[in-house]
Order: sequence, then structure tokens, then C-alpha cells
Amino acid sequence: MKDIFLMEKDWASILKDEFEKKYFKDIQFFLSEEIKSGYEIYPPKNDIFKAFCLTPFEDVKIVIMGQDPYHQKNQAHGLSFSVPDNINIPPSLRNIYKEIEEDLKIKMSNKGNLTLWAKQGVLLLNATLTVRKSSPKSHYGIGWEGFTDKVIDALASRKDPIVFMLWGASAKEKIIKILQNKSHPHLVLSCAHPSFYSVKGFFGCRHFSKANAFLKKHGKDIINFQIP
Repeated sequence: MKDIFLMEKDWASILKDEFEKKYFKDIQFFLSEEIKSGYEIYPPKNDIFKAFCLTPFEDVKIVIMGQDPYHQKNQAHGLSFSVPDNINIPPSLRNIYKEIEEDLKIKMSNKGNLTLWAKQGVLLLNATLTVRKSSPKSHYGIGWEGFTDKVIDALASRKDPIVFMLWGASAKEKIIKILQNKSHPHLVLSCAHPSFYSVKGFFGCRHFSKANAFLKKHGKDIINFQIP
């Protein structure tokens, strides 16, 4: 299982102590046992840390926090809300696209792969990095939350401003408790989750234009959110 823990060198350096802690070894053991028991685990092992490979620590401009990976075959590939090419756009991402089109007055494609965002500095992070097939939230509580808390803590400690987009109660609770303990220059944007059940509270949030205005104010290149 060692090869699943490959990530971009800056992230690997920042998080290296976590790999030696008991909770992380417990995660490794749990995943090994799941696989031995015949369960399919998503995303594929080489994609578990894809967000950390595509968006180096120093390049992070925006954090979009998801819950856990998509739990159906071929959907999850290590980036929150994103799906690989040739996979139908899931409902939450379709709602995100609708908000972007209204907010930024651009046309989004029928592709749900958000790799272009990640390469521009959008860290697409899930609170839990793995899931069992057809079992949402099945890997909650195995230790991933502690690991991703460390990720948020490292980002929150940066003096260089970041935008945190918090969609839904779980994302807000996870990040706010860390930010409250720090003096920080970051922009925190929160609203309802873009899922079917709460999307009315998501539409109209204008997080994408607000994020770009904040980046521009601080002398950073804005994000091109358009997926061609």
C-alpha cells in the first residue's frame, strides 16, 4: 500500500509526520482489510492523493471542500466534485456549473473533469479521501478527517491569502473551527451545499466572482473557471 501515499514534494514534506502517526497506520490497515475482504475502494489507489499532486502547497489560491468521494464505479478520481472525462456530470456538479454560468456569464461544457481548476491553484479536497463502492460515508471515522484537518491547518497558517469555499454544514464546521484559532488574511465564503436537497441556498452565492475579485485585489492571477 506504500505507493498510494505519493504526492507532490512540498505537500509530502509538510505532511510527512502524519504518515508515521498511529491514526495514519490505522487508515492503511483499514484499507488493506477492506481490499482483502473483496470490497472495491474509490478512488483508485493511485488517485487518492491526486489533489495534492495537481495543486502544490504554494500554488493554492482557493480551497473547495467536499465530503467524501463519489461512490459509484469510474466516478471518483481524487478531486472533490470532479469526475473523469466521459463520465456523466453528477447532480451537485451540474448545479455548480449552473451557478458559474449565472455568476460569471460563461458557458460550461458537458465535461465534469475539473483538472483545469486544480492546475490553476484550486485545491479540490474531500474531508474523507476514500469510500467503499455504493456506500457513501463508509470511510468516515477511520482517520481521514484528522489528516485533512492537518491539511487545512497548514493552509490556514499561510500568510499568503487563500479563498475557502465552504458549501454545506460539514465543510463549514471542519474549516471554521481551525480558522477561529488563527489570525489569518483569508477570505471565507460559505453557503448551502449544491446538492438537490439544499441547492436553493447555493444558487446566487456568487462565490466564483467573489473569489476572483479577492485574488485580483491581492495581486494574484484569477481562476478561469470555464471548462471547455
